[in-house]
Amino acid sequence: MSGPTEGRAEDNGRVYQSRGDQHITEHHHHGSPAVPPGAAPDSVRQPAVGRAPVVLRDRLELMTQLRTALDEGGADQVFVLHGLGGCGKTAVASEVFRIATVEGGRAGLWVNAPDLASLRAGMLAVAADRGASEGELTAARNGLRAAADLVWERLDRSGQPWLLVIDNADDPAILREGNWLRTSPGGITLVTTRQVASHWWPGATLHHVGVLPREDAAQVLCDLAPERGTPEEAAEIADRLGRLPLALTLAGGYLAHQVISPWSMAEYGRALERGNEVDPIELLDQGAAYSGAHPSRHLASTTWELSLDALRAQGLPEATVLVRVLSCWSHDPMPLHLLTGPGIDTVVPRARIESALRGLLDHSLTRLVPGPPRCLRTHGVLLESIARGTPADQRDVLVSTAAELLMPVLPEVSRPWAREDPPLAPYVPHTLALLRRAAQWAGAGVGQATTARVLECTLRLAIALHRAGDYASALSVAQEAVARGTNVLGANHPAVIAVRQREGRSLYRLGRYEEAEAVHRLALADCTAVFGADGVETLESCMGLSSVLAWFLDQKDAAAALVRRAVEGRTAAFGAAHPSTLVARTYLLEFTAGPELDPATGHALLSDCHRAVGPGHPIALDAELNLGFALVTASRQTLAVPHVRTVVEGFERAYGIDHPKTLAARFLRSRMLGEIGRFEEAAAEAKRVAAARARVLGADHPWTRLSLERLGEWQRARDAQVSDDAE
Repeated sequence: MSGPTEGRAEDNGRVYQSRGDQHITEHHHHGSPAVPPGAAPDSVRQPAVGRAPVVLRDRLELMTQLRTALDEGGADQVFVLHGLGGCGKTAVASEVFRIATVEGGRAGLWVNAPDLASLRAGMLAVAADRGASEGELTAARNGLRAAADLVWERLDRSGQPWLLVIDNADDPAILREGNWLRTSPGGITLVTTRQVASHWWPGATLHHVGVLPREDAAQVLCDLAPERGTPEEAAEIADRLGRLPLALTLAGGYLAHQVISPWSMAEYGRALERGNEVDPIELLDQGAAYSGAHPSRHLASTTWELSLDALRAQGLPEATVLVRVLSCWSHDPMPLHLLTGPGIDTVVPRARIESALRGLLDHSLTRLVPGPPRCLRTHGVLLESIARGTPADQRDVLVSTAAELLMPVLPEVSRPWAREDPPLAPYVPHTLALLRRAAQWAGAGVGQATTARVLECTLRLAIALHRAGDYASALSVAQEAVARGTNVLGANHPAVIAVRQREGRSLYRLGRYEEAEAVHRLALADCTAVFGADGVETLESCMGLSSVLAWFLDQKDAAAALVRRAVEGRTAAFGAAHPSTLVARTYLLEFTAGPELDPATGHALLSDCHRAVGPGHPIALDAELNLGFALVTASRQTLAVPHVRTVVEGFERAYGIDHPKTLAARFLRSRMLGEIGRFEEAAAEAKRVAAARARVLGADHPWTRLSLERLGEWQRARDAQVSDDAE
């Protein structure tokens, strides 16, 4: 062989040059290239934590179990701490590590395992710490021997008992596929993870790590920023942050390290409440401090993206969309059946809902709450973080979908409330949260049509609460809807006007007559300007104002004039027997009651109600109540008796014994009994009504005071009757 030769090698290949013939055989192992410089952790003898807690708060039951295992020389055990990102799993592991090493004399070994490369490097460093030779480690790194076998062989042969912490093992598949997680007679393994699914952890003891109790959460803030406020102020901030350790640590860090014009806890709490003025997630992130760990795990804005990234990698991108829908609602328990509504198909195919939800549950991004009804509960800071990261071009469809899913569970405006209807309480926080989210995103993705649809949800809720007798809650919902709707849509938008009308009705029922008058007059003026003097919406405002005029300002003639206008307009628009017209005629009967009223008017109204909606319907019961009132007012008490009896029984069946309408009927029965001389029965009934109104409406409500006045009247009449009989 003569002449020059050339050769080229890449990666681990080599070039051989010689004279004559050679036969060379090489084996190249491509599975695990040599670990690059710096890939191994700097230490496995210290916890790789961002910021260790000053003092570990609460976790008493969990720490007792883990300490017992350490004290009893435990081995062949695996403990798994699982929970939402930021709930303090690593803090618990860090404290267990301290106890094991400082108090228990164990070797402490700490491996950070967010991905396979980190896990592998950390576990090989553990093998080195437990005595593996450089040759053994090189063979393991280069794939010449099983790396996991080397690690656990060295752990099994350790001359000192140990505690091995595998932190941030949020992808259990990498532990299972490489057989990296085992038990050993040499010590105890403690794993922290967001993965709650038990099938990943066969044979392990699982412990859920949740948020802190209120007192302990407040103390975390006081530990970090002791000079910034009182324990009660700290507790209020802790409540606002959902008592999540990550959020508390960030808030405490911010308060503790401010240099220019440091805030008090009270000022920090007010900043969190300022809504659109302050981004609460950005404010939290300003308190971040890192110590070698992945920054994403220590920021409220990004920590949960790690879990969503993992779900996307598992083929579940729908999980991200689903949690964004959840971020339109509240952190309060959310009935699961909301996610089964037909509107969900707009953003997530119905066939993928179950798998997407399962993914969120498995990664501790939400959790199940036992029923009935079965609910989901998602942490508020997580929801704010998810909402903050939602692209603007997706916001309108998400808010619209959330509204469409709520609509079927909120009674239609035209349907009367009945006692057997599902309770409304679970939907109040979610409707209000949706309203706030729509207002927050208005002009930044959410359009006016979607905002108006959300206001329709709040209107339905306010009406349903009002009809259920919960006037205070109805007022709260309506007032917030008016305020936010006005900011986004303007005061004259039809959706805003409709909610303002409901606000006025609730104010009236709560006895806040001056406020009710002002709201109703404003609504009437707006309706007249927008819909015209004869518009259906304008006639509704006439009805609302009429009650205030009749019973607060004692202007019954003016009230009757407004209602006649409504009767005529509704009759022209819908007919004399339409439910809306029947309601207006019922009002008119009430305001025109007196000696000169022809009873035939009331009987004709009641007959029309029975034909149109049927006996026992709330509209028919209202008409019969006012017929009874008109007969009593006209001194025809005997004729009123059967009507009042029917109404009391009907309202009790429909609404219950303490509903304000039932109490109004019983109040009329007390008056009727007194006016026919049955003072003992009248006084007893008045006493029951006064006590019930004090419970339901409050001791200072005008109707409660009126009941007490009537009670005194019948008691005096009864006493006088007894005295006359004695003579």
